[in-house]
Amino acid sequence: MNPADWRPTASIEVMRHRAAMLGRARAWFASQRVLEVQTPLLSGAAVSEPQIESIAAQPRQGSAMYLQTSPEFPMKRLLAAGIGDLYQICPVFRDGECGRHHNPEFTMIEWYRVGFSVKSMLDDVDDMLRATIGDIKELPPTRAVSYRDAVLDACGVDCRTSGARDIEAVLRNRGVAPISAADQDRDTWLDLLMATVVGPGLGRGGPVFVRDYPASQAALARLRDDGDGWPVAERFELYLGGIELANGFHELGDALEQRRRFTQDLEKRRQRGQHLAPLDERFILALEAGLPDCAGVALGFDRLVMAALGLSSISEAMAFPLDRA
Repeated sequence: MNPADWRPTASIEVMRHRAAMLGRARAWFASQRVLEVQTPLLSGAAVSEPQIESIAAQPRQGSAMYLQTSPEFPMKRLLAAGIGDLYQICPVFRDGECGRHHNPEFTMIEWYRVGFSVKSMLDDVDDMLRATIGDIKELPPTRAVSYRDAVLDACGVDCRTSGARDIEAVLRNRGVAPISAADQDRDTWLDLLMATVVGPGLGRGGPVFVRDYPASQAALARLRDDGDGWPVAERFELYLGGIELANGFHELGDALEQRRRFTQDLEKRRQRGQHLAPLDERFILALEAGLPDCAGVALGFDRLVMAALGLSSISEAMAFPLDRA
């Protein structure tokens, strides 16, 4: 062990900026009358998305538990119970996520607004962003672009018509390919394209929202017609300085459709040999009871610190990343 390993990887100045940003975020939510809540970090259920792996925690007695990858499901249970607008700032955990923009434990700011459309939520996120980092970084006006246009502009791939092999070829020509490519479906290639080619070029001149994702990437979002007869997900992501900061949805409230999507996810995980954890049946029951029409967003706070202060790695935005925890 290096004798300096006890020291934080973030400077004291960064830690002070970080604390001030958290204070301004909380002040902004208070000004909007959005209620701060706290929900459990441990659950008997886990996320089904094939792209995300939960970290298991085994109590001395009882069944396996899982550290939350997001507070989304318990927060939506509170929404279904009638709590109204709410937010949470909390640690979340994702197995295997290490790198310049990733750490297995990170801080998330997640919030939900009842009666909000995607457009209203974009404005909300923009307001919160400026309130939180405005004292550190002056931001030009935010713009929005469709997922299709963002990908077309960056590499000439049309997400409507390009097949998996077409997308794979573009990535390989740029020196990008997953370790195991044989079982990758079209959406996996699109995700890789966005992460490695499209996303790093977004938000260089100011904040950029990417919206109207392919319907196959809806996750927990509603679907709508884009006006040309193509279904798109009412989902958006926020980029600043080439870093993906946030992911938001016009939230799906249909319990049957949500279960169908979860089942599809589990089948993909089974085919890939990934761990199959129990679904959150309490969340499904909450949807059956009635989720109010709402929009929500999850924002990676450590990445926001990176973007605000111009840091090169997420380890510079937190006190003790995994290798010093």
